[in-house]
Amino acid sequence: MSPFVFAAVLGAALLHAVWNAVAKVGLDGFASILLIAMAGGVASFILLPFFPAPETASWPHLAASVALHQGYNLGLIAAYRTGDFGQVYPLARGGAPLMVTLAGLVLLGEPLDPWPLVGILILVSGVWLMAKRGGGAGLPDRRSVIAALVTSAFIAGYTVTDGLGGRLAGSAHGYALWLFALDGVCAAAIYLGVRGWAGIRALRPALIPGLGGGALSLGAYWTVIWAMTQAPMGMVAALRETSILFALLLSVLVLKERAGPWRLAAGSLIALGAVLLKIT
Repeated sequence: MSPFVFAAVLGAALLHAVWNAVAKVGLDGFASILLIAMAGGVASFILLPFFPAPETASWPHLAASVALHQGYNLGLIAAYRTGDFGQVYPLARGGAPLMVTLAGLVLLGEPLDPWPLVGILILVSGVWLMAKRGGGAGLPDRRSVIAALVTSAFIAGYTVTDGLGGRLAGSAHGYALWLFALDGVCAAAIYLGVRGWAGIRALRPALIPGLGGGALSLGAYWTVIWAMTQAPMGMVAALRETSILFALLLSVLVLKERAGPWRLAAGSLIALGAVLLKIT
């Protein structure tokens, strides 16, 4: 992985952590997650005229990814209903890099040298440690664990699908924008179907932070899709999960929350894994 791609993915991870903080806009999980998706769709529609449309070979991947993203949204909502954010979110993210690495090996023949693989394993171990002992709420509820693992499978599914689709699209930028535009339309349809127009009116107080979160979400994953056209998918997927480390730093430095020894240990493992990915 080149230094530029490495820096770009770290930047995407930071954006990912920031938009997840912005997503706490005073709404329930269902409304906040779908509001972010809808806002990302709005930003994408604005930018679509300035980028080429993806090649037809990538359209099946685009359609599959939109469906997988809806599963991800609904799975994450289900996990948050019974679990603590500080545990559910890292647990949902933690399994995906290993699944993506395996898929890259099987589908694309992207074997990794020993040290990058060690880096991925250490980074994922830090993410899972954060989920198990870093949330401050004891062990996660079994239902939350199941929902989080299902969500992790959806993350791996859309990551691999978008890695392949971005490479076939001719323009990873056009692919990313169409993905977010279609995802926003689907999110709006789901939200309207469940809560109706009265639910849309209830979003008004959170509209500004929601739009900001949507723009950040678009920028973060847009960068990741592009990076997967430049480097092995497993490495990009693992490095992206340094967002957990950035979330920890934001909670300590900005929100002035206390970081216990388990969270610090988990953060150190994530940082070590990222270093191994860079130096190899």
